[in-house]
Amino acid sequence: MSDLEFDLFIIGAGSAGVRAARMAAQRGVRVAVAEDAALGGTCVNLGCIPKKLYSYAAHYGEAFEESAGFGWSHVAPTLDWSVLKANRAREISRLNAVYRRLLDEAGVTVLAGRARLVSAHEVQVDGRIHRAKRVLVATGGRPVVPVLPGHELAITSEHAFDLPQFPRRLVVVGAGYIACEFASIFRGLGARVTQLFRGEQILRGFDDDIRSFLASQMQLQGVVQRCRVQVASLQRVADGVELTLNDGSTLVADQVLYATGRRPNTHALGLQEAGVALSSQGAILVDEKFCSSVPGVYAVGDVIDRIQLTPVALAEAMTLVDGLYGSGQRRIDYEGVPTAVFTHPNVATVGLSEAQARERCGQVRIFRSEFKPLQHTLSGSAQRTLMKLVVDARSDRVVGLHMVGGEAGEIVQGFAVAMKAGATKAMFDATVGIHPTGAEEFVTMREPVMA
Repeated sequence: MSDLEFDLFIIGAGSAGVRAARMAAQRGVRVAVAEDAALGGTCVNLGCIPKKLYSYAAHYGEAFEESAGFGWSHVAPTLDWSVLKANRAREISRLNAVYRRLLDEAGVTVLAGRARLVSAHEVQVDGRIHRAKRVLVATGGRPVVPVLPGHELAITSEHAFDLPQFPRRLVVVGAGYIACEFASIFRGLGARVTQLFRGEQILRGFDDDIRSFLASQMQLQGVVQRCRVQVASLQRVADGVELTLNDGSTLVADQVLYATGRRPNTHALGLQEAGVALSSQGAILVDEKFCSSVPGVYAVGDVIDRIQLTPVALAEAMTLVDGLYGSGQRRIDYEGVPTAVFTHPNVATVGLSEAQARERCGQVRIFRSEFKPLQHTLSGSAQRTLMKLVVDARSDRVVGLHMVGGEAGEIVQGFAVAMKAGATKAMFDATVGIHPTGAEEFVTMREPVMA
């Protein structure tokens, strides 16, 4: 194999692909990465970063209103959608350039074009074949819209950031974190938002107290939530898009945003032709070392569909590169991965839900606190905070920590470290809180609400 052009060829320059490319190149590995879109993948261009920027934007509307309780007088503000879009686009372009500079400085060959796997050691990009000792597929995932009459009229999260006109009436279909985030964001920006979902409650898989509490808070903010309904069809009408539901009722919106799931980006990559095994959902099947069914072909990130979070994809990329070109000591632990949902208010969680803990641990103790944050004693807002601890009664270890409230993600990140270290409830109790903060509530809850 002396005619190999590269040691590692990476398909996809999202979070996982870029991290793997940089780490490998810094170890002297000859690396190429192919990408047919903007560098940075979904997170930078169409996901985490623009979503968080729009979440910040949405908070300002309520902040202006709440400031009156603190003595500020003002004229009611208005949103200039075009300014928000332009400023977001400028920041994303800056990040694209940062990614390119990092790859260039590491010595990575960047190829702009659609890549296709030809064999275990050959990748075709725009008609040219490149040979490599190893190939890494890091193409991420994409949102999907179910096929139904008029489905082409719907948009996904990838379209929501750059709509020509701000949708005054928005219907969001779905109950997962993406659906809830966009429902909250557009409501905060001033849209009338209706959220439709077929289940009983939002955020399946999260702790039940968190689910119901967030739903009530979103409704308080003005998001109309309708459960146990499905969309039967969409059609264009004079004043927008009309949705017909399975119960026969109809409603009209300016835009219909589907957030009902994502699928791995494995279509038209030549994977199956090359012998790479896929799951029924199209994910690449890999072993504990991220190797596919074809020796020499690896995959990480959303394309393997384990936990669809950017930090997990980064961790997988670093683990793979360390295994191939380093000490091989790095491991990824999928237990206790913290996550946040940037709704209004935010949600953050780490560890087990109450139901999961009862199943795994048997006897548990539950500590829960609901309160009005100090800020809102003057703001006039009815928003409240919920904090919850789930404790294994036998070991006293805190196995679940959950929060709905302002800056939940910032607060829970630190507690995630403590839980990874095996912190017990006694350790929480022995920790002095920072007053006055919301975070101190996690170390001052003394009486369990149930066992």
